[in-house]
Amino acid sequence: MIDIAVDKIDQLKDLLDDRENVHLYNGDCNIILMNTIFPIIEKDATYRALCLFDPYGLHYKWTVLERAGKTKRVDMFLNFPVMDINRNVLWRNPEGVSLSQKQRMTDSWGDDSWKEVAYSKKPPDIFNYREVEKESNETVVAAFRKRLQEIAEFQFVPEPIPMRNNQGATIYYLFFASQKEVAKKIVEDIYNKYRNRNA
Repeated sequence: MIDIAVDKIDQLKDLLDDRENVHLYNGDCNIILMNTIFPIIEKDATYRALCLFDPYGLHYKWTVLERAGKTKRVDMFLNFPVMDINRNVLWRNPEGVSLSQKQRMTDSWGDDSWKEVAYSKKPPDIFNYREVEKESNETVVAAFRKRLQEIAEFQFVPEPIPMRNNQGATIYYLFFASQKEVAKKIVEDIYNKYRNRNA
């Protein structure tokens, strides 16, 4: 497990009682995965991994997701933090968003193509003014799914499931990405049960 919060790592250490088959890392998962974990997986073809990305917001880097996919040995779950994205980046008026927030989105998306996905321009009015319109969460999520398949090279990326808070607002979309069809089918079955329960 990797966590940037040292108190969480310390609590786990107390629970694990020095188990040798569990490794805990305190720090930025983006750095630790790239410099420590992925090289081990890439070095030995018998190794496989399941990564659970549970960020508090837009704190993961696309470079990590892409490398995970291109190892061909890593499956992953990712909480795609749509609430943070909408609150801090995808405003109805994109001109009001700070450069640092836009950069967070670019780092987690992989490039700035998110701007074209997230916004569309209406046809010009009689004064040749083109109003910018924000696209839906579903449009942004579908484009991110496509990136996982086409750029990160995960062979199977089921349609993600929206996860909601007590008020019914979607806080993130739970993605799964894999190289194995059987893993995809298992996760799709679980997702469909959840969708049907909350239909």
